[in-house]
Amino acid sequence: MARADRADKSMPTGRVRRTAKVGSLVGGQAARAYATKAANLTRSEEGRRVAAERRQVEAAEQIVEVLGSMKGAAMKVGQVASFIDTGALPPEASERIQQKLAELRDSAPSVSFRDMRKVIEHDLGDKLSEHFAEFEEDAVAAASIGQVYRARLHDGREVAVKVQYPGVSSAVRADLQNLGLLLRAAKRMAPGMDVKAMSTEVRERLTEELDYEHEAQSHRAFARAWKGHPFVYIPDVVTELCTEHVLVTEWAEGIGFEEVRTLTQPERDRFGETVFRFFFESLYRVGHFSGDPHPGNFRLMDDGRVAFLDFGMTRKVPREWVERELAIFRLAFSGDADELYRELTAMRFYPADDPEVTPERVLAHFEAVTAWYREDREITIDGDCVREILIDMGDMRSEHWPLMRRATLPPERMLATRMEALTLAVLGQVEARANWHRIAREWLFGDPPATELGREEEGFFARLGPSRPAEPIA
Repeated sequence: MARADRADKSMPTGRVRRTAKVGSLVGGQAARAYATKAANLTRSEEGRRVAAERRQVEAAEQIVEVLGSMKGAAMKVGQVASFIDTGALPPEASERIQQKLAELRDSAPSVSFRDMRKVIEHDLGDKLSEHFAEFEEDAVAAASIGQVYRARLHDGREVAVKVQYPGVSSAVRADLQNLGLLLRAAKRMAPGMDVKAMSTEVRERLTEELDYEHEAQSHRAFARAWKGHPFVYIPDVVTELCTEHVLVTEWAEGIGFEEVRTLTQPERDRFGETVFRFFFESLYRVGHFSGDPHPGNFRLMDDGRVAFLDFGMTRKVPREWVERELAIFRLAFSGDADELYRELTAMRFYPADDPEVTPERVLAHFEAVTAWYREDREITIDGDCVREILIDMGDMRSEHWPLMRRATLPPERMLATRMEALTLAVLGQVEARANWHRIAREWLFGDPPATELGREEEGFFARLGPSRPAEPIA
């Protein structure tokens, strides 16, 4: 989440208005793409490459402007697309596009406090003063479906109050009906997007995100699972003040992501390792993970712990699924192409009867997308590293694109892949350095701790047993 803009901007909620906005965007993009294609007939190969990059930057800017003003599912699609393709452009184009993508990821148009107050008082059934001793009227953060305020309860606790935009549920329902158009728009910015898998995830996750009581339940589960962890902190939920449209949690004091980026290399390394451990261990050790490693959802606290703040997009996975995932990684890391191919085709990641899908190609692609934590060496995650990995994760510029086009991601892997890509993007923004392979081996192979942070949390995870995740938390 990001600091909210004080200016109030209207949000179209009806399907007709929202369809018109998106339809105009898609039509304009298609016309420009056709013009570029026609012009390419007389361009050199280098000229076509430059034109393609320019069109992608222009597309991102237009998508940011239209989808960002719409909030709801429209903005969520744009956020997802921006992260999937962040860093995948060449360096000279990446810098130009970054600011526009940041607008979509990190800020949303603000709604007046007067309107947001009505939502709070309607849901809680009383005036604001009945529940809060103090309530700051300026929102401290804004996201795709709500804003966050800082307040103090009568018992003295500082809290964060997340409030859903009035009318956003109608906007989301309209967007879900228009999801095909939205994804066509987003695909202009992220050409490698799997539209079918994305459609499934957006529908499921956004429906859950609309219900803050569901998010409160997920948040409580994470707080219980990580309670007492030495360097991960999940603020407690104030359950009695949570409703469908209002979510109240204890306030986590700390510095934001932009300040973290200015810290020393060792401090950024520690922060990066904490983020890596939290998101990957949530999946592979706990069996309940967040699919939204958004930079606005982190706070680095004075005592060195990192507070994780948003659990609107999570998934629980059975122990059997995680064990099978771990087995796939072990096969790939050992270089067993034939067994890896058999396992992935059995799980229907790839068609078993396609001559283009061979064990060698499957292994090569797997090695490419996991290189940053497959190779046993210290790696600094920088822009070049992020760009190379994200291209190989889902971009037509990758040499593995013919294979990727034939792949089908199951729902669990769709959100997990998104989590991994966004975690990588976060690490790249702080340029974190570590031997990520040695860290990952702790949960992949049950190896002893590889770092000081690993030793600090060893006792915490001892209750789960070596490399075996817990049952999903209820």
